[in-house]
Amino acid sequence: MWTCIAIVAALAVAIVFPVFVTVNYFIHLAILAMIFMIVAQGTNVIQGYTGYVSIAQGAFMGIGAYASALLSMRAGFPVWLSMLVAPLITAVAAAIAGYPSLRVKGHYFAIVTLAMNMVVFIVLVNWTSLTKGEPGLPSIPSPEAINLGFMEIAFEKRRAYYYLALAALVLVMWIVAAVVRSRVGRVLLAIRQNELFAEAAGIACWKYKLFAFIFSASLAGFAGAIYAHYMGFINPTPFSADQSLNAILAVILGGSGTLTGPLVGGALTVILPEALRVAEIYRLIAYGLLLILVVIFLPRGLVPAVVDGFRSIAGKGKKAP
Repeated sequence: MWTCIAIVAALAVAIVFPVFVTVNYFIHLAILAMIFMIVAQGTNVIQGYTGYVSIAQGAFMGIGAYASALLSMRAGFPVWLSMLVAPLITAVAAAIAGYPSLRVKGHYFAIVTLAMNMVVFIVLVNWTSLTKGEPGLPSIPSPEAINLGFMEIAFEKRRAYYYLALAALVLVMWIVAAVVRSRVGRVLLAIRQNELFAEAAGIACWKYKLFAFIFSASLAGFAGAIYAHYMGFINPTPFSADQSLNAILAVILGGSGTLTGPLVGGALTVILPEALRVAEIYRLIAYGLLLILVVIFLPRGLVPAVVDGFRSIAGKGKKAP
């Protein structure tokens, strides 16, 4: 019951946020945070639920961003269709890369995915005839306006795009929750706990690992498409290995293997560096120290720590006369 109340309250706050917070900068940060929450949720599928650390989410986000931008600018696709096709293109790329990559485990898999991210980044920088390289792609169109008869929703405005990003995040959360609570989710957890035992039980682990890898990549590609049409300009810089490492950090901060952990971690990963800009010289040092303290004293993440705290308080309340 309390979980449902918390979810409804959080959704209600998110819906009214642009009504009370009218500063464009804060709305901009909220949009970027929600986009990154989708990326972090994808990382959580492969890392938190399957137990494989992938350092390629930045690359898949870049593939989705460039795919959607190029389809809408050069192929003449409607932006809405481009944003739906981009995750499919990303999924195909993940399937091609994931099949050989998932033959290795542990640190070797992480190294392979890191190399994958670097290859994609190099391609984005050097394939100038397609991606325009480091100068980037300007003038990426926003999604077409939606006419409801009594009003028209134009996504050039930040408030309208905020609600688009929120709707996308809610959709992703619903899909991920459905997957995690299905038989597939239980198999992924079994692989995380002990892959050898899962194989001994007759489970074709490679199929489920490949699914998790493709699914996580498609979520990153979807986030990349939303990002491209929001910013109106992209270049390879946001899709380097740094972005992949930030996604891993978001999952660790919020709570690996939880549905709400990537939301908290994703928001903190976007907002904290901006909040610490008041100490321009020392902000990176302060940010790093804060992250180190969280990892040391809250190794399971912020969400499990808060949940455990509430349970402990509730338990003491029940025991009291």
